[in-house]
Amino acid sequence: MQEVRSSILLSSTDRHSVELSRIGDEGPVPVRGRDFLRSAAEEALRLLALRFRRPQPYPSGPQQPDLLAGLLVLGGVDDDIAGYTISYSVLLITGARLGDRLGHGRVHLTGVTLFTAASLACGLAQGATELIVFRLVQGAGAALAIPQVLSLIQRTFAGEARARALGAYSAVLAVGAAAGQIVGGVLVSADLFGTGWRPVFLVNVPVGVLLLVLGRRVLPLGGASRSERARALDLPGLVLLGAAVSLLTVPLVLGQEEDWPLWSWLSLAGAALLFALFCGYEARLARHGGAPLIAPRVLRHPGIGLAMFRVLTAMSVNAGFLFALTLHVQGGLGYSALRAGLSFGPTAAVFAAVSLTWRRWPAGLQRALTTAGFALTAVSVAVVGLAFHGGGDGGALLYAGYTGLGAGLALAFSPTLTGALATVRPEDAADASGLLATVTQLGQLIGVAAFGTLFLNRLESVAVVRSYTSAEAFSVCAWALAAAAAAGAVSGLVLRRR
Repeated sequence: MQEVRSSILLSSTDRHSVELSRIGDEGPVPVRGRDFLRSAAEEALRLLALRFRRPQPYPSGPQQPDLLAGLLVLGGVDDDIAGYTISYSVLLITGARLGDRLGHGRVHLTGVTLFTAASLACGLAQGATELIVFRLVQGAGAALAIPQVLSLIQRTFAGEARARALGAYSAVLAVGAAAGQIVGGVLVSADLFGTGWRPVFLVNVPVGVLLLVLGRRVLPLGGASRSERARALDLPGLVLLGAAVSLLTVPLVLGQEEDWPLWSWLSLAGAALLFALFCGYEARLARHGGAPLIAPRVLRHPGIGLAMFRVLTAMSVNAGFLFALTLHVQGGLGYSALRAGLSFGPTAAVFAAVSLTWRRWPAGLQRALTTAGFALTAVSVAVVGLAFHGGGDGGALLYAGYTGLGAGLALAFSPTLTGALATVRPEDAADASGLLATVTQLGQLIGVAAFGTLFLNRLESVAVVRSYTSAEAFSVCAWALAAAAAAGAVSGLVLRRR
């Protein structure tokens, strides 16, 4: 084995069984590379899947082999990821509709309570089965809480105030993502009182309690209006949509780990069939005077279709980039969990600043912001890929790419979200919020599945993997991400021509 800073050797019998060799004072020191890459992937998945924005629940990086070993003894890692993501994705629209019927403030606080209690249970879990069950409950709590945020913005604010609130919402998402990575890295590295990974769940408890206290003071806690309560809950539609989202989500979460077996492709085909059946059922229900799960007028609202595509594209690029970057900087460059988290800081800071200020830019620029944002994203992702070329740490060019990426993603996402929701009628707030929240989540899953698969397949196509071959794999992934962002830019041009 050659003495290099980071060397990952792929086994011919197991595509995920690799060994990482690091240089020490006395020569190469072997580390289990399979666990190393796997933990990096899990950390990225949690960043992308959890919109409640908490620190990551599992350690990663070569600096914490004892913590990782303790977690693997507990077991259930992949099921834990899948459980949270599936329950969250499937129940988003249901959570939005429950808020419409029972009151958005009430349902939001119920979701926060459920999430907080489940976080405590996860932190105290003694076995894999307990952890998986509590993560399912945690995902359900997040699905109840998150859609109410957009619905409350829709119902509480109007005009310019609504646009500012939506911009703040986008900024909080970006800052929360970076904070989750950084705080998660600190907690994992600290191993507080020998508790290993448990504090990254338990830290949610005081935050959740604080949110509950503040929420009871500032959120409207009244029930829904009589007309909203009179709107029947479309149970057949919920079942069809839930089944379709489940069949889509499961292979996206587990497909790469299982090497995309036949069942994953059959599941994706089944999802497409059920989505078609759902659309047909909802249209027929609306024609007969029923109350569909998603009001047809929301889908016919000007620009909502293109907004869904843009949000899906932006979130796919964002998620795919963060996933591939995490794998490269931790697997290829040997960054610790904390340093990897800090590397996302510039992108998140610029994203937040642009999300909060773009409404103040000259009116003549407003219409072109989304197209320009996707174009800037495409260029910036390519710049990051070039900065890492050759296996180096990127230098100043890397931070130029990070800055441009943060600005580009903010311009691609925030004006799109604001434009889609700014003119939606208040009575349709729950439908639009649940729809866009679901599209956001599915975009993240698609990004991780598609671009993560591209990165890992490229990495595993070579016999010997080192930092420079990891950089080459990231470069290929970066060009694919740039192409996806370019598609988002073209979509804006198509809309303008129409």
